[in-house]
Amino acid sequence: MSTFVEVGHTAVQLVAGAEPQLLAIVGRSLAVSATACAIGCGIGCLLGAWLGVARFRGRGGVLAVLHTLLAIPSVVVGLLVYLLLSRSGPLGHLGWLFSFQAMVVAQSVLVLPVAAALTRQLVDDAELAHGEQLRSLGAGTALRGLLLVWDERYAMLTVLIACFGRAISEVGAVMIVGGNIDGFTRVMTTAIALETSKGDLPLAVALGLVLLAIVLGLNGVIALLRRWRLDRVDARLALGGTA
Repeated sequence: MSTFVEVGHTAVQLVAGAEPQLLAIVGRSLAVSATACAIGCGIGCLLGAWLGVARFRGRGGVLAVLHTLLAIPSVVVGLLVYLLLSRSGPLGHLGWLFSFQAMVVAQSVLVLPVAAALTRQLVDDAELAHGEQLRSLGAGTALRGLLLVWDERYAMLTVLIACFGRAISEVGAVMIVGGNIDGFTRVMTTAIALETSKGDLPLAVALGLVLLAIVLGLNGVIALLRRWRLDRVDARLALGGTA
């Protein structure tokens, strides 16, 4: 018990003291995940918006594949990206393996199906409510998808936060393609795994506390957004009832 308390106390001191190694790892993690989230969400949201309004033969199969990708293990994604970026792979000439770019690619692949699936569901529901009106105004498939995404922009913020949480908490893929190189590709999740295996528990616990704080903060933002959106809806209904 005393050891547990000592480790926790030392970990809190590392966080409170803004230990340079800790800050470097946290900063790299945030940079990788933010970049991957921007890329993965950008592509995924466009794909999801199109799937939400498009009706074509084989759409059910495409959605089944998309939903399957939601559960794909991160180590499998890491393996696929590793094969693509290895010297003998089709993208080996880029020289991205064991680099910042490789980790961004891996996390982008993980984020993309999450963004696409959540956006597709939002747009699909909005299409049922407003699609007929937009079609009557002459809006095509692509335009309807973009308009409905804008209409659901507050809910889309929740999608973005969820995708960022998926990216920053990932460990398997970045471990494979990044190599966990100190000062270059070591991020919070891979550093926690390494420091635990080395027995440097205070640093591992400190990184874990920071990671938990980030995830908790994301969940708090999601809850606030949901509450704010409900308050706006209630206010509109109240104004409509008064009128």
